[in-house]
Amino acid sequence: MRTPYRAAATAAALALAATGLLTTGSAHAAPHATTPHAAPRLAQSCSQSHLPLPDSSCQPGAYNPDVTQATIGSTICVPGWTKTVRPPASYTNRLKVQQIGEYGYTDTDTADYEEDHLVPLELGGAPKDAKNLWPEPRYGNEQAGDKDHVENRLKTAVCGGEVTLDAARSAIATDWTTALAGLGLE
Repeated sequence: MRTPYRAAATAAALALAATGLLTTGSAHAAPHATTPHAAPRLAQSCSQSHLPLPDSSCQPGAYNPDVTQATIGSTICVPGWTKTVRPPASYTNRLKVQQIGEYGYTDTDTADYEEDHLVPLELGGAPKDAKNLWPEPRYGNEQAGDKDHVENRLKTAVCGGEVTLDAARSAIATDWTTALAGLGLE
């Protein structure tokens, strides 16, 4: 027997497929690879039960291989660096629509979600990897905007030598709501 959640997610995915809004290719493709003739990716069922965090089976996070502890001085700690790697809205908006269906959100207004990087670009998160991007609600007790403060504080701590890049990435990927406290930065 299908649960109402699964039925809603399936209906949303079918509606997105019918309108041609599902992206093609694989989330495991190379960052710049495209597969314009591949079959549409089937909608995966992601759970809302982890909110305000993403479902880790859908978005475990992913890192930009160009950002390491040794390269932070020429990457994330350079003002404006994230602008050089941020994916275009045309990419993230398509992915947001697809993932809203995968999460089975009943509210499908894309303005109510931020397509957010679990491991932020400020900490060397993978810019275009679907394992690192998810439709984070702009409503609720812990909202998308609240995470921005945590991201900025962690970047400052990494660039200031208070914590390592790996520690900051691990803390935010595990639970951004407790990342600062867990690292002693509150």
